[in-house]
Amino acid sequence: MTTTPRVPAEGRPAPLTGGAGSDGVLGAIREAILTGEFGPGQRLVEADLSARFGASRGSVRAALFELANEGVVERVQNRGARVRAVTLEEAIEISEVRMVVEGLCAAKAAERITDEQAAELRALGSAMRAAVSAGDVMRYSELNQRLHGRIRQISGQSTAAGVLERLRAQNVRHQFRLSLIPGRPHVSLAEHLAIIDEICARAPEAAERAARRHLLSVIDALASAVH
Repeated sequence: MTTTPRVPAEGRPAPLTGGAGSDGVLGAIREAILTGEFGPGQRLVEADLSARFGASRGSVRAALFELANEGVVERVQNRGARVRAVTLEEAIEISEVRMVVEGLCAAKAAERITDEQAAELRALGSAMRAAVSAGDVMRYSELNQRLHGRIRQISGQSTAAGVLERLRAQNVRHQFRLSLIPGRPHVSLAEHLAIIDEICARAPEAAERAARRHLLSVIDALASAVH
């Protein structure tokens, strides 16, 4: 299956204001890749991106070089840049790294979480449960990413968060494909709810184990796809 996630027009990143620097363009292009607006193998033409985001060609070029350094974009001689297509084998390696780093973030989040933040995570869990019950894969995928992002923020681990953001951008296509496997959202939901429970219980070691179990499940699902 080669389905690539797409988002409705209202969910796409808005054009940046004129004079946006490379940091702003970098974030906007990365977000477009994360949402599936720019799919694997798609050419990224500097002139088009400059017009799309209202930024200079120099800023776009600098952003593409940075994304190439992150492994999200690849530059092809005489053909410019395109979104890099990550193989299943690479996706498994990425998930193995995520397992360690996501576990760290879950543990730190359990140490730092406030009552207000705990209520927010539980609300996200309820929304994810509703999305799975309704069979809304796109909504569930969106909430999944939001939950992981919020846990990273609560953890306060900025270095880990940066690593995970780059890895997520590389792996977005395979993450979405997993959500299309029959029964997978129900498995994933239970794993995410367990992570939420342990973080909200302020149990760092248990939260780390729950996060690692979830990523191990992802790795197993990816491995099954390879074979």
